[in-house]
Amino acid sequence: MVLPQSARLPRMLGYIGWPLALLFIWDIAVTVAYVYLPHPGFDLPALPMTLLGSALALFLGFRNNSAYARWWEARTLWGAMVNSSRSFGREVFYLIDANPESEKLRHDLIRRQIAYVNALRCHLRRQPPFEEIADFLPDDEVEALRTVSNVPNAILNRSAAMLAEASERGWIDSYRRVQIESLLVDMSNAQGGMERIKNTPLPREYGYFPTLFVHFFCILLPIGLVDTLTIYTPLASTVAGFMLLAMDRIGADLQDPFENRAHDVPVTSICRTIQIDLEQLIGKREPAKPLQPVENVLW
Repeated sequence: MVLPQSARLPRMLGYIGWPLALLFIWDIAVTVAYVYLPHPGFDLPALPMTLLGSALALFLGFRNNSAYARWWEARTLWGAMVNSSRSFGREVFYLIDANPESEKLRHDLIRRQIAYVNALRCHLRRQPPFEEIADFLPDDEVEALRTVSNVPNAILNRSAAMLAEASERGWIDSYRRVQIESLLVDMSNAQGGMERIKNTPLPREYGYFPTLFVHFFCILLPIGLVDTLTIYTPLASTVAGFMLLAMDRIGADLQDPFENRAHDVPVTSICRTIQIDLEQLIGKREPAKPLQPVENVLW
């Protein structure tokens, strides 16, 4: 996630990149041709350009609203995951009977939750999770998970099995067990929502046609403006094209919030927050440190 303080004009110009530079060159070429050639023959009336621009703005707005809705739902689901993880750690630590025999179980369950959220992060980003979870799970379980297609779900299933074992040993009554397992259901539902966003992208037309129409409109824009603005055409056309190109790029970046890019939901930072809270809960002497932005980007 790009932090607000990085929203500077040079960064935004670099964000658009070559399409904006090529548009500026095209604007200059059209203006020079109009001024120095006797009959350019490519000037367009202003009214059709206005109609095209209005239609394009509506199209971009609709696509970007859909893309932001996906990004915001992803962030909401991870917010629910943070709350469920904190509640799970608290209830495991305080609702399971505290005795020398159950202490290891309680600590293991909380460490498993740290492994679960990191495995889920890697699962959504299509990354191998085993190095991320090796510090929180037994070595034999990590090796066994290499054969599993959905690693976070397998970790969650094993946590539920450990709660059942605690119940069989009399460390937790049925009411408290149901209360804790309801949090596992909440986490499973949140994971399902994240996987739906990851595995069901916006229709291809939403990504292809807006970009095509924006570039086509930027090509026509200086031709439609040059008869009225003459030498000021590159300035006006480039500014208008910059806004359209930026809107197109923003929509394209937001529609897939788990691609491990600068504009994604900062799931690495969220997982680190969960890890810190849970490690402090079990009294770890040196819990993990908060993740710091890298070049004004929080991952």
